[in-house]
Amino acid sequence: MSQHPTSVLQQPRRIERLVAGQATSDGAGVKLTRVLTQDLQRRLDPFLMLDAFGSDDPDDYIAGFPDHPHRGFETITYMIAGRMLHRDSAGHEGLLENGGVQWMTAGRGVIHSEIPQQEHGVMEGFQLWLNLPGRDKMNSPWYRDFKNADLPQFTTDAGVSVTVIAGESHGVTGAVTRDATQPLYLDIHLPAGAAFCQPLSSAHNAFVYVYRGSVTIDGKVVPAQRMALLANDPASDGVMIEATADAKALLIAGRPLNEPIAQYGPFVMNTKEEIYQALADFRDGKLGEEAHTSA
Repeated sequence: MSQHPTSVLQQPRRIERLVAGQATSDGAGVKLTRVLTQDLQRRLDPFLMLDAFGSDDPDDYIAGFPDHPHRGFETITYMIAGRMLHRDSAGHEGLLENGGVQWMTAGRGVIHSEIPQQEHGVMEGFQLWLNLPGRDKMNSPWYRDFKNADLPQFTTDAGVSVTVIAGESHGVTGAVTRDATQPLYLDIHLPAGAAFCQPLSSAHNAFVYVYRGSVTIDGKVVPAQRMALLANDPASDGVMIEATADAKALLIAGRPLNEPIAQYGPFVMNTKEEIYQALADFRDGKLGEEAHTSA
């Protein structure tokens, strides 16, 4: 469907800095780029991590991510190309395919695997980690698969096509909303010469990750494979993204929790003691259990 552009922003956000991701590997040797690294967790609260993966070499991805635990946050996996099978200890199973999203709330604990269902071709996508407030970290695990056709999408009068994974844009509500963190997650495809405006609360942290072409924000060019960390000016009311040539970018924003972050690998809690408990629960096979009692 076509949407009219929102009213012109009064004071669009500027870029605070550009960030280049770090090449790394995870799981059973899957090569990826860690775009949002641990040192940015406070600055981009409530987001904990963003990984971008993409390769047409099966050796880079074929082993996938065998069984591993999580506690205390949510994972959002967005598949641009390829097929990945999810299974977890809460009994969920789903096939993530081209353009689909898998949203998983680890809560008090889940052990899951993500295994590619292909032996050749391109596998490309993103995984975002979204923190949970302390009061929700021990909630029951939750999981949902969204096929591309199930994701709300719209096209602006300028020809910009937008997939609304979370939050709201131009009157379209995304596949998932969250009260505590109010995440906004848009995949924006801009044709040459087009611009896209998105209102944002000045209190929310926000960034843009360009994965095809390049865009311009407040006069500054953001090339492919770069994250533009948007400045938090109290007077700003949104962001304007412009493209001189065809481009694709993710716009991600959310309300900070302003809570302590204690992370040890796949566990993200508020205190070291809660991390020690998570490790003990995992060791004792109690990671997803409702409660633990002290001896």
